Amino acid sequence: MRKAALATALSWVALASNPASAAAAPDATPEAPEADLNIQAQPTGQWTGLWTRQTLLGDMGGLRPWLGKYGVTFQLTETSEYLANLRGGLSRGGDYDGLTTVTVQMDTQKAFGLPGGLFNVSGLQIHGRNLSADRLGTLNTASGIEAEGATRLWELWYQQSFLNKRVDVKVGQQSIDQEFITSTYAATFINTMFGWPALPSYDMPSGGPAYPLSALGVRVRGQITPSLTALAGVYSGDPLGNASTNKSGSNFNLHNGALWIGELQYAINQPADGEMVGADSNRLPGTYKIGVWYNSNRFGDPRFDNTGLSLANPASTGIAQSHRGNYSIYAVADQMVWRPDPDEARSLGVFARVMGAPDDRNLVSFSANLGVVLKAPFKGRDNDSAGLAVTYIKVGKHAHDLDLDNRALLNSPYGVRTSETALEATYIYQVTPWWQLQGDAQYTFNAGAGQNPNDPAQPLRNTFVVGVRTTITF
Repeated sequence: MRKAALATALSWVALASNPASAAAAPDATPEAPEADLNIQAQPTGQWTGLWTRQTLLGDMGGLRPWLGKYGVTFQLTETSEYLANLRGGLSRGGDYDGLTTVTVQMDTQKAFGLPGGLFNVSGLQIHGRNLSADRLGTLNTASGIEAEGATRLWELWYQQSFLNKRVDVKVGQQSIDQEFITSTYAATFINTMFGWPALPSYDMPSGGPAYPLSALGVRVRGQITPSLTALAGVYSGDPLGNASTNKSGSNFNLHNGALWIGELQYAINQPADGEMVGADSNRLPGTYKIGVWYNSNRFGDPRFDNTGLSLANPASTGIAQSHRGNYSIYAVADQMVWRPDPDEARSLGVFARVMGAPDDRNLVSFSANLGVVLKAPFKGRDNDSAGLAVTYIKVGKHAHDLDLDNRALLNSPYGVRTSETALEATYIYQVTPWWQLQGDAQYTFNAGAGQNPNDPAQPLRNTFVVGVRTTITF
């Protein structure tokens, strides 16, 4: 509950996920997706060269170049997938789900002469069923596009840059999984936990302002040095608030506390302006991040009630002990470790992401991702990627001890939640610049962290999920 071309930028939006994150494609750069979308329109004549143009519809009969003269870009991406559980979990079988993403941006300098301004509006159409809820019962979510079916507003913001683009401020409805806690290499994978990690998915109210949700807020980004960038933001503390649902995405809630988040990003061996990425084979690029978030809401204790008794105790009030505020510290690393020839696309990169939070107010106290991604694994397949990664979710001590209390009280084989580990192998095949196919396999160990969500006395078997995803940029 894991940057250059327009097609991969919008594939990022679809993958991020997940819960966004993912929604989120291997060549995407989530740190600044808005910059990727604000590109020049394709030249006229794009109705020819179907298999080589960047988008399926090309220049749309001249519409894209005409809009581009006024600073407007329009993109539509469809992500569809079929995933099947072959063993374990709640049941065997498969489900289809899909996501349509529409994004419109306007460069204010081209539109009406205001330098440094960028306006963005995006919407989602989520369809199909969710394999994880229907058939798995795992803590990890098999796909970064899984969400409740709806047609909804996603993001609505305005960004203004200052000081020769060294500082920019973004105001409006935002999904923070597009800029914070992101990993470039982790975006290769389908599982939500490689997009929007398990810890904020379970510990932030309503899963946090991440796909498919967003929240009103302000984000400031500043380039301290050429290598060091700082981001800080404050957002609504609960994207749903008191509403049980927000299918339209227009519940602009500001009544349920605040979420504060800050992140430092340090980039090494990045190519200079105008320099090719592979200009020097000894310069292997990497990005390292450290961050913290704090939520001012109140959070219930997973084990104790407001009198100090275990919630499993028959004498308990049933009202969880309340804790003021919640927080997490995290770190992310993306590093290329091998590139045999600077003039070729082939390279090997690794990523790692760890997060921790207090046991006494959270279901998940620790989560981690680790993986490796090989670009251009075969000769002539420069835009393909292959990856292998693992995600780990640790249940907090208070939630674990509540299960022990229930086991003792019921004198039965009540499941005790401990941790869950999922392994994913994936291959992305770039059919054309606008069409991507992805084969995927995932295996979850200790599914449900040791407890069946439908019947705590009946354990879940490990799950094995296989499937295929297709992403088309129109």
